[in-house]
Amino acid sequence: MPFVAETIVVVAAVVEEDDAFLVTRRPEGVHLAGLWEFPGGKIDPAESHADALRREMREELDADVDVLGLVFETTHAYPERTVALYFYRCALKQRPRPLLGQEMQWIKRSALSILGFPPADEELIRLLTADRPRSTQR
Repeated sequence: MPFVAETIVVVAAVVEEDDAFLVTRRPEGVHLAGLWEFPGGKIDPAESHADALRREMREELDADVDVLGLVFETTHAYPERTVALYFYRCALKQRPRPLLGQEMQWIKRSALSILGFPPADEELIRLLTADRPRSTQR
């Protein structure tokens, strides 16, 4: 019987302010360590996408967010697992601060394509770098 990789459902926050996006770096010792990502994480059983995003943002960045709408969704098969990713545009209610020792940066739209993101994020990065700015006030 062939091996079937587990599918993990993940939500991520696309937070844009002043033509820059909030990104964090995956810590050592985790899948895809050292790559940059939009903050978020796995959905717990019976948890909605919005509830999971709010929980993950509080746990990782001590920040509450308004979840505004789905920007992009994709499924990507890595050798060891399949990830179903849902990216939502979010608005911060306060300044984020990393709680897990991870690096955090605001990256200009024009620099997104030169950072190292996981392969599953590549199409979203192309979409965002081709998109018009939607700047908001900080």
